[in-house]
Amino acid sequence: MRFLCLIYTSVDVDGRLTQSEMNHLIGEHFVYDEGLRQDGTLIVSDALELQNKSIVIRPHGDTFSVTDGPFVETKEHLAGFYLIEAPDLDSATDIAKHIPSARYGAIEIRPVRILTLRGDLAEER
Repeated sequence: MRFLCLIYTSVDVDGRLTQSEMNHLIGEHFVYDEGLRQDGTLIVSDALELQNKSIVIRPHGDTFSVTDGPFVETKEHLAGFYLIEAPDLDSATDIAKHIPSARYGAIEIRPVRILTLRGDLAEER
């Protein structure tokens, strides 16, 4: 079963870590990622640019509006993700607890829905 582990961190953490601490954290991620890759758990992981580099699109009738940044009312933002393969939610939870950035924020674990198309309707597999 696939699970998406979404890494949330706060703006406070982004500005609080020194360059040396940030380099150490990144190094921990590289080591952790390699272990998950070797045992076949990791499908893909990546860090995301800060929210000031993002855009949001929203539908407005037949067109879309495009705005800079997510501008949500929160101090936390999505910082990265892991897409993993695990037998169940308990196993995925154990894996997510060891993601190095979990010490600095929150990890949301969400099962991936596999959709198939049968006839005219999309159904869960």
